[in-house]
Amino acid sequence: MEIRFDNRNVVVTGAKDGLGRRISEQFLASGANLFCCDIDPAGLEVIAQKGGTVDVLDLTDERAVAAWVGSIEQKTGGAIDVLVNNAGGFGHAVPRPIEDVTDSEWDVVMARNPRIAFGVSRAVVPGMKRALRGRIINMSSGAGIAASRTKLHPYTAAKHAIVGLTRQMAMELGAFGITVNSVAPGFVLSNAFTRADWERYSPEAQQAHVQATFMRRIGDPDDIASMTLFLASDQASWITGQVISVDGGR
Repeated sequence: MEIRFDNRNVVVTGAKDGLGRRISEQFLASGANLFCCDIDPAGLEVIAQKGGTVDVLDLTDERAVAAWVGSIEQKTGGAIDVLVNNAGGFGHAVPRPIEDVTDSEWDVVMARNPRIAFGVSRAVVPGMKRALRGRIINMSSGAGIAASRTKLHPYTAAKHAIVGLTRQMAMELGAFGITVNSVAPGFVLSNAFTRADWERYSPEAQQAHVQATFMRRIGDPDDIASMTLFLASDQASWITGQVISVDGGR
């Protein structure tokens, strides 16, 4: 089964590295008209060199998001066909007992996760409704469906919120031919942060993690990107409101 996105307008947020970059690369290889953004320009040039259109953008800025989406629709002469809400992260939160979590930690993580997914979705949905078609994929996490090994209260709550947003949007938007799903990755070596996190484990702890995974390996960015492209494709036209764990059977 070959999945193609020729003449489809695809938006990926948080694309400078990690999962966002690999998802973007796979969309480009599948023929998409790709539009990416990140708040940090370092790394976006890799996507631009491969044919994607990139912008540096603060996705917590509501007006900037609306202007960006409007510019894409104007440039392409049509609606955005696929939105991948990949932007997120921990902010400056660190593992600590709930009584020690600061308002600042909580607010930053919420702003970078469900708030961005909500804001970008709100901007693209009117065009999708007019077109009577669309795909929205929200990047969640294993922390969105269970307590997290990160022990980060704000992050776990934020990813659960993305799951809830996914289900609510799916219920509303199905009548317009729009599917909304979430990918919940397990542990993936995707960027400098995850590699550093992995290296903090002892060899024995690393081996225990691998042995506790049914597939006996940790994840690769292609594992997540492939599921994302499938959910964005015509082949997934009757899948909506779902949270797909891509974690090797963790």
